[in-house]
Amino acid sequence: MPYRPRSTLEQWRILQAVVDAGGYAQAAEVLNKSQSSLNHAVAKLQTQLGVELLEVRGRKAYLTPAGEVMLRRSRLLTQQVEDLELLAANINQGWEPEIRIAVELAYPRHYLNQALAAFYPLSRGSRIQIIDTVITGSAEIIQHKRADLVIAASAVVPKGYLGEPLYSTRFIPVTSHTNPLASISEPDQNELSQHLQLVIRDTAQKPQEHAGWLRAEQRWTVDNFYEAIEILQLGLGFCWLPDFLVANAIAEGSLVQLKVSNSSERLANISLIAPQQDTLGPGSKQLRQLLLAVHNKT
Repeated sequence: MPYRPRSTLEQWRILQAVVDAGGYAQAAEVLNKSQSSLNHAVAKLQTQLGVELLEVRGRKAYLTPAGEVMLRRSRLLTQQVEDLELLAANINQGWEPEIRIAVELAYPRHYLNQALAAFYPLSRGSRIQIIDTVITGSAEIIQHKRADLVIAASAVVPKGYLGEPLYSTRFIPVTSHTNPLASISEPDQNELSQHLQLVIRDTAQKPQEHAGWLRAEQRWTVDNFYEAIEILQLGLGFCWLPDFLVANAIAEGSLVQLKVSNSSERLANISLIAPQQDTLGPGSKQLRQLLLAVHNKT
């Protein structure tokens, strides 16, 4: 036999109102109901459950120990129902139940986190899904419209898509202070090509390995910058990394910046793209504006 609830959401809402207002009379005014109807609803709830939830002393109602537990759980239940009903209304109004954001690993995440913190009170229950991308993986997501918002290197944005500039990431070549490269004052590209290079895996299904400086004969590929940094700190290889990620390690001396002859840094301009601009949902539009506002403050 399917389970049939013995109580209703309305009964639990009435119990919450009685407790929050401090008594039946006060709750009756808040709910615009008669005091007798509230008394009846709570009494029936207790009978149906076989548990005493409230006891009245004087003119005030007090929770029993069992009532405290049940009330706390009931608040979760009623809130979930309210969220569910709000989500249905938002979907009906075009507000997205989920917002997908693809983010290039070379973009400083704290900017996005600031925007998300401002978006949360306005989110209407929308889920957020963040997708890490690297190099041409961002281009694929844009072309196949797999995300509502894409933060990508401007150089890989496909033709026909416009981006709003967010940030310029400075890539610098780094190695461990114990690596032989660290003792060379100005290594040139030929010298670099003789050493192990760490590269970040392109997230595209069909990666284009012409992107980036990949002349080294020996390469190790890792999934993210943090894995590369750990390997570098073991004294192995060199890697081009965003300066904001390695600033502390360089200051502490565990990593050193290589002063490569004629090529000591590379700049990657990062943009914000909406692959489906014409059909972008209201939540995505709100988040986009908040993200742009974060950068306008800096």
